[in-house]
Amino acid sequence: MSTDYVLQTTDLRKEFKGFTAVEDVNLNVRRGDIHALIGPNGAGKTTVFNLLTKFLIPTSGKILFNGQDITTMKPAAIARLGVIRSFQISAVFPHLTVLENVRVALQRHEGNSFHFWKSEKVLDKLNDRAVELLDDVGLAEFANSKTVDLSYGRKRALEIATTLALEPELMLLDEPTQGMGHEDVDVVADLIKRVSKDRTILMVEHNLHVVSKLADRITVLQRGAILTEGDYDTVSADPRVREAYLGVEEGEEVPGQSAAAKASDSKDVQEATA
Repeated sequence: MSTDYVLQTTDLRKEFKGFTAVEDVNLNVRRGDIHALIGPNGAGKTTVFNLLTKFLIPTSGKILFNGQDITTMKPAAIARLGVIRSFQISAVFPHLTVLENVRVALQRHEGNSFHFWKSEKVLDKLNDRAVELLDDVGLAEFANSKTVDLSYGRKRALEIATTLALEPELMLLDEPTQGMGHEDVDVVADLIKRVSKDRTILMVEHNLHVVSKLADRITVLQRGAILTEGDYDTVSADPRVREAYLGVEEGEEVPGQSAAAKASDSKDVQEATA
């Protein structure tokens, strides 16, 4: 039986004035998976993500969504197809209520996002769905709160609710736990797992503990190219991943590192590369 891919790239490449930021990336995202893009700083994760979400146009290569070539499409066009991006920095309206933020997203999905002059009676028909979405992300009790008053973790949960309002088939999450405390990280990770039901998620994530907890498949990037990919067991067992993250080869000692530090480091890499 053939594998069902929702998103695929073929020889994806991006150059900036002679510098190759992304080189021949062949990515296959299976329908229904949570797929993580990871890699050390400068690996090309953000550039690949910007190519996939059409904020950059590739120098060469193809991007297919459900078999359709979207390589040259604009962000708004792929959003209408069901490819929705959530940004690294929380992108909500701070002085609207939590409910109003979700309702604006619902208006956009219905194609009347600029109808702010409509009567409350007309717009209230969207409230029931907005409340359902807030309940899905654990924010129903904050529906009438001003968004500016939410904690950072709850603002990210609200952003996920507004993303869900657009009914994505493929959600692209850009470092969803960036800047969070440990307590918020676990809450948002659990939320991502919950909303992944019946949809596909592709995420760039720096927190490797979160990746180990969520990802069905992991693609490791290094210097703009795919280093390795697979499930957690495959990726964490690859010595090249240790070298990419720590700059040391398998069996090589880190200069000045004590025996205790070596043991701790080995344990951290095994846990982190999850």
